[in-house]
Amino acid sequence: MSDSAQGAGQTSTKPMPRPPGAATPRRPRPPRERGTDLEPGRSPAQLKRRTFSWVGLASVGAALGACGVRFFFPRTIFEPPTTFSVGYPSEYGFGVDSKWQSKYRIWVCRDAEKLYVISAICTHLGCTPDWVSAANKFKCPCHGSGYDAAGVNFEGPAPRPMDRCKVWLAPDGQLMVDKLVVFRVDDWDQPGAFLSA
Repeated sequence: MSDSAQGAGQTSTKPMPRPPGAATPRRPRPPRERGTDLEPGRSPAQLKRRTFSWVGLASVGAALGACGVRFFFPRTIFEPPTTFSVGYPSEYGFGVDSKWQSKYRIWVCRDAEKLYVISAICTHLGCTPDWVSAANKFKCPCHGSGYDAAGVNFEGPAPRPMDRCKVWLAPDGQLMVDKLVVFRVDDWDQPGAFLSA
């Protein structure tokens, strides 16, 4: 059989020559390996930036998560009790005793007729006055209000006398004070505003 007869019945199996500069086709690969060699290489600086970005994003997420968890826990304020014992009446002599000023903001006072407790809160703006024994008065360091030994205002911008706290004797004979129950100047003669000396 001649070559012309063979060529008429079959197509040629020889590949066509490629033009110069044309890309050579690659052998097919499994799907899991496809595309890995097409990713551009990363420089160390790019890797550091990416790591920094992920760490920053994780930090923000952790902070938001902590805030969300904190939201479900109640905020508790621990304050000293409002009802407390200040000892026995025999421990207090005539005049003003300021040993409870820093702890409870009160003064235990005694005169010839009664024992009472003054709330150590200035009636002007709520500062804590100091007992000045040399001048026999309470003096507010904030704006200069002055009170006598009974808590009555006589100088400065204070609009009224200081309040008195409820005081009573417990069954064991100790003085009990309740700071939530206060008596203004018009109620100083009410039961609970003082104890007879």
